[in-house]
Amino acid sequence: MRKTSIMKKIACAVMAMTLSMSLLTGCGSKSDKTLKVYNAGEYIDTDLIHDFEKEFNCKVVYETFDSNESMYTKVQSGEKYDVIIPSDYMIERLIKEDKLQKIDWSLIPNADGLDENVLGLACDPDNEYSVPYFYGNVGILYDKTVVDEADLKDGWEILRNEKYKGKLYMYDSERDSFMIALKALGYSMNTTDTKEIDEAYDWLADQRDTMDPVYAGDDVIDNMISGNKAMAIVYSGDATYIMSENENLAFFAPEEGTNIWNDAMIITKDCTDTELAHEFINFMLDPDNAYANTAEVGYTSPVIEARDKAASDDYADIDAYIPDMTRSNDEVFRYQDSETKAYFAELWTKIKAAN
Repeated sequence: MRKTSIMKKIACAVMAMTLSMSLLTGCGSKSDKTLKVYNAGEYIDTDLIHDFEKEFNCKVVYETFDSNESMYTKVQSGEKYDVIIPSDYMIERLIKEDKLQKIDWSLIPNADGLDENVLGLACDPDNEYSVPYFYGNVGILYDKTVVDEADLKDGWEILRNEKYKGKLYMYDSERDSFMIALKALGYSMNTTDTKEIDEAYDWLADQRDTMDPVYAGDDVIDNMISGNKAMAIVYSGDATYIMSENENLAFFAPEEGTNIWNDAMIITKDCTDTELAHEFINFMLDPDNAYANTAEVGYTSPVIEARDKAASDDYADIDAYIPDMTRSNDEVFRYQDSETKAYFAELWTKIKAAN
């Protein structure tokens, strides 16, 4: 999932602790209405939760997960939630497994403000089950004082340009790393062809052996702000925040294509108050609330009014904030069957083991 800086993580942890304490003591509402929301960590302006409780005289039990997979495991164990905010490929899986309720769009009037380019993605083409929350893409964050911008014409192959050996952070993510190699080779990032996957493995193994990359997680944020490497693979929302802290950095998504992702709000079949769940989704799409959320987190709002305000007021001149969702070579991650997922995992383990 998307990450924030260490200082923001600490601040969010303090706010989350305060929120949990208020829920345990029953502060803020005497209503019997309760909504259980499950979201990625550090991925909301927590003031909005308090505002929602006050406006709708309810209690929100808000919990966080660190990956789509850990969220799925917890839900599979029997834990029940009303609203969950996962990523596209996981939404597709939950739809296939009949774990979601359909959205009643008549109860979400604020949906009129959504950007149509963030609707109708392959994971839920008719948006029967999901309402966009944040969106973005994956690209290369680079130091303009170190990287020759003429080298960007090579697209993803710049990540194998030995001029930058030892100066590269790769994202420590199996799917994102294989996406890069597959796109560099001209293949779909959702391929199930083992020959193509093997070629992508060879690409990554060659990069590992010749470039000495560091496979990093959320620590890449503060390291790139400090200028510790020339390039890093990051999500566009992280790029936006990092660039706001270091003016020497720029961001681009190669023309061969990249992952465009969409995290969305869904209502589970376990939801006990679908009216309140729809109220929450509609509340998060209110332009003022959506603006507060995107300004706090740094990821791109699908609400046009909120997004445009953030682009002009908070992230002016940072082009990473609004990624292009119309490029023909970009793709959304699709759900992988167990056999394909296991094969990718086996190859990724080999890449990391030899590092």
